[in-house]
Amino acid sequence: MAPIRFARIRRLVLWGAAAIVVSAGIYYALRPQPVLVDVAVAERGPMRVTVDDDGITRIRERYVVSTPLTGRLQRITLDVGDEVRAEETVLARLEATDPTLLDPRAVAQARARVRAAERRLESAKAELNKSNAALNFAEAEMGRARQLLRNNAISESEFASRELDFRQETENARAAGYLVDIAQHELELEKAALLLTDPESSEDSMELAITAPIDGRVLRVNQESAAVVTAGDPLLEIGDPSDLEIVTDVLSRDAVQIEAGDPVDLLHWGGANPLRGRVRLVEPSGFTKFSALGVEEQRVNVIIDFANPLTEAHGLAAEPQHSLGDNFRVECQIVVWQGDDVLRIPTSALFRVGDAWTVFAVRDGVAAETPVEIGRDNGQVAEITAGLAEGDQVIVHPSDRIHNGTPIAIR
Repeated sequence: MAPIRFARIRRLVLWGAAAIVVSAGIYYALRPQPVLVDVAVAERGPMRVTVDDDGITRIRERYVVSTPLTGRLQRITLDVGDEVRAEETVLARLEATDPTLLDPRAVAQARARVRAAERRLESAKAELNKSNAALNFAEAEMGRARQLLRNNAISESEFASRELDFRQETENARAAGYLVDIAQHELELEKAALLLTDPESSEDSMELAITAPIDGRVLRVNQESAAVVTAGDPLLEIGDPSDLEIVTDVLSRDAVQIEAGDPVDLLHWGGANPLRGRVRLVEPSGFTKFSALGVEEQRVNVIIDFANPLTEAHGLAAEPQHSLGDNFRVECQIVVWQGDDVLRIPTSALFRVGDAWTVFAVRDGVAAETPVEIGRDNGQVAEITAGLAEGDQVIVHPSDRIHNGTPIAIR
């Protein structure tokens, strides 16, 4: 009996052990598996919010030199980059335009008018000589009349009559002189029609020199070749390449955050280190611009000054030729807010639950859904004002496999 009982007990023990092993295997096979996650630590440190956009350098004061009068422009010999001095360097020379060329018939008519004008001038001179002779006779008669009047040889009325004759002849001589002047001017006017047609009638043309208004360099030559230009036509642009500013257009919703004096980091301009700038002006008027995707945007120009002289910013010696010039591209980071001791987490850890911002905090190896309140957000990190403490771990980039209470394993 004893061996049979012992065998029965052994079978029971073996079956029980097998049941325990199978149950444990089933439990381990069906229990939730931890999800591998990446975590970040809520920590305190500096944080700043920036408005980022591309900017273009431009010369602060650009002068467009135009023609003051209509005339014939001589060829401009200056090239882009040439240095100019105020009131010394001659930028361009302007000559009087040539008169219109005449056909043979018009030339014959013009020459006939010239001859007629010459005859009128001769006739006017003859009338002037005649009037001068009459004036001389009247003046002599007036002298004799005065002598006779002193001797009481003539009456007062006769003397007055001779005085009237003298005055009339004086005015006649003056009018004849005016007629000679008019005839002379008419002759010159008729001869002017033959300029550039009759070599004997042509004269040297006048020339106007246009000088530089400022010290600087030539930025662009609008009209290089000789040509007839009208008043107001642009000839060239000049400016001082060392006097630069930066203009960047930002979205209007970002522009309302920017104020004059905000610091700016200038990146990817071509040098090893970023340059420093400062906002001088946010223009009060915006404009419409279409993005590369065809989206209509309202943008506002922001004008930025270099915080230090370019030579210092580039780390160069005094007065070198710096590398930045007009219409160069830079990337602008305008700092609209910054703090030195801010509790922050990556924005990739945040998600919405209803209207509240939420994170998955790591609590005892599981994900704990935790509502938080945020302050500033710069797109990379966000300021936490409530809901987390310094040193708390949060899951970044949570997937749809993570829920409240999901076991997790940190990579």
